[in-house]
Amino acid sequence: QVQLVESGGGLVQAGDSPRLSCAASGRILRTYALGWFRQAPGKDREIVAAISWSGTKTYYTDSVKGRFTISRDNAENTVYLQMNSLKPEDTAIYFCEARNGPLMTTTTMYQYWGQGTQVTVSS
Repeated sequence: QVQLVESGGGLVQAGDSPRLSCAASGRILRTYALGWFRQAPGKDREIVAAISWSGTKTYYTDSVKGRFTISRDNAENTVYLQMNSLKPEDTAIYFCEARNGPLMTTTTMYQYWGQGTQVTVSS
């Protein structure tokens, strides 16, 4: 069993650069791919970024390329999402998800997820 706890969200201004963190417990995530997904009101959950277990492969959805960076610290069992140049359209609940296998880009392929952290970007 894996427990994921996200932190770092809140109310921010457009252009700010907060960092989300996701701490895992219950099982070492060294072999798990990790992803950040987000869900805005009235919309489906969508992928933001994902990283392979080794950290050598990453994926970003087009709308965040060049602005967001996903990284992981396997020693600390933690994954991060550095968000730069935030826009109001980035407002959503951000979820950390984990899967025991290769990097995937759809939420249905992930076995574990946290409760999410709200990010609200004001203009």
